Amino acid sequence: MPLTPTELIANFVDAQHDQAVAFLRELIRVPTDTPPGDNAPHAERTAQLLEAMGYTVERHPVPAAAVRAYGLTSITNLIVRVRFGVAGPTIALNAHGDVVPPGEGWTRPPYEGVLENGRIYGRAAAVSKSDFATFTYALNALRELGGHGVSLNGTVELHFTYDEEFGGEMGPGWLLRHQLTKPDLVIGPGFSYAIVTAHNGALHLEVTLHGKAAHVADQKSGIDALRAATGVLQALYAVGDRLGAILSATPGIGSPLLNVGRIEGGINTNVVPDKVVLKIDRRMIPEENPDVVEADLRRIIEDAAAKNPGIRVEIRRILLARALTPRPGCEKLVEPLRRHGERVFGEPLPVQGVGLYTDARLYAEAGIPAVLYGAGPRTILESNAKRADENLLLDDLRRATQVVACSLCDLLTRA
Repeated sequence: MPLTPTELIANFVDAQHDQAVAFLRELIRVPTDTPPGDNAPHAERTAQLLEAMGYTVERHPVPAAAVRAYGLTSITNLIVRVRFGVAGPTIALNAHGDVVPPGEGWTRPPYEGVLENGRIYGRAAAVSKSDFATFTYALNALRELGGHGVSLNGTVELHFTYDEEFGGEMGPGWLLRHQLTKPDLVIGPGFSYAIVTAHNGALHLEVTLHGKAAHVADQKSGIDALRAATGVLQALYAVGDRLGAILSATPGIGSPLLNVGRIEGGINTNVVPDKVVLKIDRRMIPEENPDVVEADLRRIIEDAAAKNPGIRVEIRRILLARALTPRPGCEKLVEPLRRHGERVFGEPLPVQGVGLYTDARLYAEAGIPAVLYGAGPRTILESNAKRADENLLLDDLRRATQVVACSLCDLLTRA
């Protein structure tokens, strides 16, 4: 009896697993720390590896001036398009190659792709170079089906982009604004044990408090920006404490959050600080209105700063990422991912939200149904994502690749 498409996919993914791991190791070995965000070299290496597999790779460099104005160094986004049959939907698979810098505390080199005890270790092993491999080898499996008489109809696109850590505007945002793609459905990088249809939003603000420098011996002639900043910080942390009482109705998202992630200021120990800069991350649940959140936060900051005579405050929005909410059509993706995920992993896969934000929201804002699913643990903490010794269970990579490939097969068979 001939093998079913599901069986063919499973056999192919198993046979190609070592190649998928080697592919991921090569991607980990090219650093993409963002900032500084000099990510075009990684895109070129990725394109070379894809071309060696027989793919035609479109390179879409973002103009240097636009990248510099954005705060990064270089970005080249990649698109691969594979058409099956003559009709059917276009399904995009998007993952990002940019990562936060490795930081301290690593017990293994962050850019080697060390294999140990069934795991691969390295920066972006889990988020989200892993899904460069998941999506590429799922597409490889679909191409293999043609040689076994399986008829598919539709197009699969790989979108590999490089600015998710900065919000995605020069990644998926760039591709969509310039009409370089118009998919019907999108799968973004996610977790093997859940299907994500919603996530929170984020507002990043840069707050600059201007005072007046003075020698400490003549302290009263200065205006202390750091003293003013402590009042602003107290007001902000009071807001953060209150947010814990608010809970989103979407499972998995939790409460709004506020974090002051960076503080810079002062000239020297013997000088009254003339300027302090705070960088704030306000996470918003889907039920919140971003415009109202921003207006309230600005008012709180300005009121706190105003208690310090002579202080001038500037507030600049760095990022506004709106929440991802389920769009009509998401169910087309959820149903096969859930069915095949539960078959492959042998346990129920919840459909839920997550308390972070991704650039998949940009597809949704363009009216395109998008969900997150890929190779990853149940929680971010399990993989040390964005921490030292980030890692991925290799069996999750293998099984997630099967789930994605089988789901795509179902979607392209129904066309």
